[in-house]
Amino acid sequence: MSRLRSFAASAAQARLCLATALFVAIAGGTSVLACPVCFGAEETSMIAGAKIGVLVMLAILFVVQGGFVGFFLYLRRRAKRNAEVELDTEWSELQGASRTS
Repeated sequence: MSRLRSFAASAAQARLCLATALFVAIAGGTSVLACPVCFGAEETSMIAGAKIGVLVMLAILFVVQGGFVGFFLYLRRRAKRNAEVELDTEWSELQGASRTS
């Protein structure tokens, strides 16, 4: 029964996607895809500002992603160090137990 429901949901999603694509193909023209400033505009300060804005957003994105990568590398290094300490502790306990026996 759940397979039938998931199939019906996916069929409804496919119909919605097809209807949206059809609407965009019929109603959308090339002039709709660009803003009036950028569509056929010359090199103005507004376009230069938009380019700088995109570069700033990319820079912020890369800084945040770099922070995530650095954090996960830190966690990896910390986990390895803890594993080595635990292994050394366990090894010394085993050697201490073998001396007393």
